[in-house]
Amino acid sequence: MNHAKPPPSRHVVDWDHPDLKPLLDRTAGWGLDHRGVFEPVPCELHVGWGAAVGRPASVMYEGDGVLVIAANFVIAPAENIRIDYLQAGRMRSRWGVVVEGRAGLRAEDAENGTRVYWVHMR
Repeated sequence: MNHAKPPPSRHVVDWDHPDLKPLLDRTAGWGLDHRGVFEPVPCELHVGWGAAVGRPASVMYEGDGVLVIAANFVIAPAENIRIDYLQAGRMRSRWGVVVEGRAGLRAEDAENGTRVYWVHMR
């Protein structure tokens, strides 16, 4: 088995080239927002291991070992949460830990106080 590094790329970018700067300046404020691709699923979040009462939120994306949640309340990083939601007509509960959160970037996010959280599943 060969574990040698591949040869370096022959394509070198001069990030200081004067023709590249205007293009980079135009893209400075861009961000990725995939919410239009996935249908949000209403859910109930239980923050902390002993939480008996959940709060409404939405599952915005479900991937391999990760959920993206939108909620209108603050959840601290490293907080343990339980997410209850319907999937294929059955109630599903998932447990995870919040790894990152931030204010939503859309105009309606600011109006509604929406925050977006990345949750690693246990």
